[in-house]
Amino acid sequence: MYLYARFLGFQGSIVDCDTWSQETYKKRNFAAVLEMEIDAMTQDISKLRDAIDMGMVKQDMGTARIAMLQKELRGAIKQLQDEKVLMDKQGLILAGADRALREMMTIFRDDPIEGPLQEASMGVWTKILQEES
Repeated sequence: MYLYARFLGFQGSIVDCDTWSQETYKKRNFAAVLEMEIDAMTQDISKLRDAIDMGMVKQDMGTARIAMLQKELRGAIKQLQDEKVLMDKQGLILAGADRALREMMTIFRDDPIEGPLQEASMGVWTKILQEES
């Protein structure tokens, strides 16, 4: 998104672009959906344990269901953690690249190399985004 905005003449930072895109183009927050699913699974496991304690569900059947739900719960938690780590890593890489390119543009402002440097910076952004995808 940031690369595309830069091609269109956007002069702000990645953070500004991200804020603008989130306000303009609302999208579903799948991490929040996954967190709600995790909460629901935790409640389901608790209710199943209560049902076993009250004798509404046979212990052997309930134990098997609890094991299955816990395995699913652990998988959902791992998926959420992996997504957060990936987003943190991508954010750090993009922030560092943005800072380096901005510093270079400041150093070479009003220099004959400024035009080719802007084109080269767009090439760098393209390569970074392709590697992260």
